[in-house]
Amino acid sequence: MATATRTTDFLDALAADVERVREVANRRFRPLTDDQLNRGPGPGKWSVGQCLEHLNIVGGLYLPVINRKVKAAKERGSAPADTVAHGFFGRKMTEAMRASATEKPMKAPQQYAPSGSRLPRTVIEVFSRQLDELSNLIEQARRINANAVRIPNPIIPLLIPRLTDVLELLVEHIKRHIGQAERVLDSREL
Repeated sequence: MATATRTTDFLDALAADVERVREVANRRFRPLTDDQLNRGPGPGKWSVGQCLEHLNIVGGLYLPVINRKVKAAKERGSAPADTVAHGFFGRKMTEAMRASATEKPMKAPQQYAPSGSRLPRTVIEVFSRQLDELSNLIEQARRINANAVRIPNPIIPLLIPRLTDVLELLVEHIKRHIGQAERVLDSREL
């Protein structure tokens, strides 16, 4: 049996991951030209801009729902839990997202794939704003029982994982695609 994780430690780790992603995005993606942002590594492979656009699409689906659910929990007077609880499906989805993209590639459902191959630089600004929003939601989750808040999954509507699982899944998803975007840059710098 796994040991219980303190809620504060869990949320601290997520917040630190978001800050590391922000540092990578600012250092590696902000300086890119439009051409660099949109140049993919090969046919059918996503560019840095497309990786960010995909994250923006997913964030655009999840973040407003999380915001509403957290606000409702605060209005109900929800109190923080000492330890984090994970659901079975939430844990499985997060484990799948943590698997190396080279070992376990995943195909984004078509409705979450980037829309075009020539994306404007605003894709970076939107991503940055979504990181701000995610950081804020992680902070707000400290003041409620995040184990008790359920967030509908936009891909599988019957799946309604805990907020703890959704926050962790979102952060792992972001890390996976930021790693992908970095590999795109690294492959061009050789």
